[in-house]
Amino acid sequence: MEAIKNSELVTKGNCVYHLNLSPEELGDNIILVGDPNRVAHVSHNFDTLDVIKQNREIVTHTGTFNNKRVTAMSTGMGTDNIDIVVNELNILANFNLKTKEPNPERKKLNIIRMGTCGALQPEIPLGTFIVSQYSIGMDGLLNFYDVDDSIFESMLANSFSKAVDWGHLLPAVYACKASDELLKRCGTEFYRGITLTAPGFYGPQWRNVGLPVKYPEIFTKLQNFSYSRYKITNMEMETSALYGLGQALGHNTLTICIAIANRTTGEFIDSYFKPIRKLAEKVLTLICK
Repeated sequence: MEAIKNSELVTKGNCVYHLNLSPEELGDNIILVGDPNRVAHVSHNFDTLDVIKQNREIVTHTGTFNNKRVTAMSTGMGTDNIDIVVNELNILANFNLKTKEPNPERKKLNIIRMGTCGALQPEIPLGTFIVSQYSIGMDGLLNFYDVDDSIFESMLANSFSKAVDWGHLLPAVYACKASDELLKRCGTEFYRGITLTAPGFYGPQWRNVGLPVKYPEIFTKLQNFSYSRYKITNMEMETSALYGLGQALGHNTLTICIAIANRTTGEFIDSYFKPIRKLAEKVLTLICK
């Protein structure tokens, strides 16, 4: 592969453009959160902390835990931000930023997203930790990439589209699975299911707060859909892009979310400080085994 043009791989000195990090400031084990304020909830568990940086909504803390190098980083909201973050993480791990050529040996990162979500099944209590066994992307992001079809769970995407009568004006859905290696580390501790990733918080998640939504009948069909014994457990805004890009670039990816709302029962947690701290401890232990 030839060196990438300056206009395509944008850098600031020896740092990638948006993350504002150099390769030595990144750990091989990475925990992504959406909210910049959550980064400290992860890093307060570190044994050492030697990198603290911020650029826009991206806050990064890098240190050690259990003698392993680990990075906690905020992404902001949405698959568009995940597109930037995952690509630049891969650049840091696998490119020479001076020559803009790929490194001779590829590095595989472990990337776990620690997020919040809305549960879709009435039996899921608020505060439940949900592992995304699969994610269905309603955002369309991966459709812009020419990647190997093997990263997609095409049967899942097709089954979902038919079961809910997916609207012809909506983005073509795609589906991806979490990394088997990270799923094995989870054991049986967490609730598992299929996560829907939406390109927005209101209309794309069928929240009617002022403007009517198209295809409201789709939302009523989500509860009854199942695939390979898994139901659609929750909805959020990042996982499909993380799984798709992560697999395409050769990294291990996983999402574990706290259910802070239940869209069926109408419940919502106003304060979730304690479950965030508890999940951070679990994710650190899991990723740094």
